[in-house]
Amino acid sequence: MPHTDASMDALRLAGDELADATVAALFERGEVGAFNTLMRYVSTAGAPLPDGLPAVAREYLQATSAPPGWVDWEEMEKARLFFIDNNVHISTALSFASMPACYLVPHVARLLSTTHGLKYPSKRMAETGQFTVYLMQPDAFEAGSRFIPAAQKVRLLHASIRHHLKRENRWDATSLGVPICQEDMIGGQMFFSLLVLDSLHRLGIHMSTEGAEAYYYAWRVVGAMLGVDQDAVPRTLEEARHFLDLYMIRHMGPSQEGAHLTQQLVDLYEEVVPGTFFDPLVSALIRHLIGDTCADWLQLPRTAWDTAVKAVPHLLGVLETIEDRSPLGAWALDRLGHLTTILELSSLTRGRVMHYAIPEQLRSEYGITDTVPRSHRWTPPAPSII
Repeated sequence: MPHTDASMDALRLAGDELADATVAALFERGEVGAFNTLMRYVSTAGAPLPDGLPAVAREYLQATSAPPGWVDWEEMEKARLFFIDNNVHISTALSFASMPACYLVPHVARLLSTTHGLKYPSKRMAETGQFTVYLMQPDAFEAGSRFIPAAQKVRLLHASIRHHLKRENRWDATSLGVPICQEDMIGGQMFFSLLVLDSLHRLGIHMSTEGAEAYYYAWRVVGAMLGVDQDAVPRTLEEARHFLDLYMIRHMGPSQEGAHLTQQLVDLYEEVVPGTFFDPLVSALIRHLIGDTCADWLQLPRTAWDTAVKAVPHLLGVLETIEDRSPLGAWALDRLGHLTTILELSSLTRGRVMHYAIPEQLRSEYGITDTVPRSHRWTPPAPSII
């Protein structure tokens, strides 16, 4: 059934029972220090757990060590191929649409500020990109992968934030809801899935309906691994549109924290782009993807690039035509996408080595040989709330 304000209110008061209970037990037993130290060595799925790991942490890691039984692995493979084919575009959408959208929710922006998120924008962006790349590896759910441990740690991090804010009386749950509540976790899932697809469509990226649905499905699996109540998660893109529209109407608006976070994001990417001539392009691209009202709420300046950036879909269309008609062009663009993603993540971490790898195989090795007819382009679901 479609969500209502009443059902959203209930989600706003719910956290993650398993992770919350685990973190509470660790604090009550004084085992947090040992847990934090030992968790640094839990980085690959299936690896032996360290000696001395607190029992409650061991039980949590074992309980969350496998994906849900309902996962359709053929659909996950479609999502992985979709990511390989569009990795640079997805990275652009995550950086210039999904993250600013998070800043448009005042209580989320306040939470990031409260938990020192204002000081580490590059770390936050790198972790987001790293997590997505872990997910899209061929062995993401097999022994030796890094995705499952990453998901386990993110889930505990969220629970730790809820625990600290409640214990230190630094969060008004009555007016703001539980920090990192179910409503916000599903909202975030929509930002990183449906909003990414919307942004790719706005950029003129050619997507099939099958690919778009598979990408959204993959983020449903992510939500399950992060402790999101699957009974409350939209199953289809149409249902997702309704949830996202309702969530935006309920919560989106201007805030000083949101403007501050956005400015840090802009500064970060202006530093990455060589020289200063193209600096205004960063703000212009964000404005193009999230719209003028939201951009004004985030206090993004208007620039001469606001008009020029509208030519991006045409340029990408030309590149797609080259890719479709020329094997050499397809190879060159795949390598460019690979190198661009590595450059972006390397810049975000100031050159430090991160433990992930973008798949380097060419499209043909994954069976992506036939182009999708232009008439079959995916169209986003229409707004559900007028």
